[in-house]
Amino acid sequence: MAGMARVEVKNLDGETVKELELVDEVFATPPNQSLLWEATKVYLASQRRGTHSTKSRGEVSGGGKKPWRQKGTGRARVGSIRSSLWRHGSIAHGPKPRDYSYKIPKQMLRGALRSALAAKFQDRKLTVVDQFNLAEAKTKGFAGALRKLGVEKSVLVVSENANRNLELSSRNIRGCHLVRHHQVHPYAVLSHERLLISEGALARLTRALG
Repeated sequence: MAGMARVEVKNLDGETVKELELVDEVFATPPNQSLLWEATKVYLASQRRGTHSTKSRGEVSGGGKKPWRQKGTGRARVGSIRSSLWRHGSIAHGPKPRDYSYKIPKQMLRGALRSALAAKFQDRKLTVVDQFNLAEAKTKGFAGALRKLGVEKSVLVVSENANRNLELSSRNIRGCHLVRHHQVHPYAVLSHERLLISEGALARLTRALG
């Protein structure tokens, strides 16, 4: 039955202003660990630069001339001093620049995000604020608000709309990362100790995932 999960909505002074009903299909179901692991792998793979490179036989300089004749010397036959068996030679089957990123079905990614949100809610690491109404762009002011909300370590801040004051106030706080509601990735949720989300952003996320 929907509506049984509930969360307090606070303001930036840490005061509870109301209570919000959450959709059970998103927040009250057991997190799917396999989906979370798959989404994590996808994210980490996309972050790999893939710029590693080694030289193949055709790319190593020198070695155009056969070192000695094929037969009659008593030595093993060799075609080039840049063979991968030789010092200063090529690398056989070495790594080349490549793109490691891959995609999973959108339904799987949405399922992983549901599981990540459920995990934060069930671990009491989800904090909902009514709105990020900062009067000015001051790091000190927002850092104070985070302390009042009980944020001590890393935090992912999710806002509904573009908020210049919030962006400027949060960007110099260590361990604090700001994203819009449509940019939330399961890995980002899991890799931060707390999730701080505005009521509007939560509503839009819930509609997209429910």
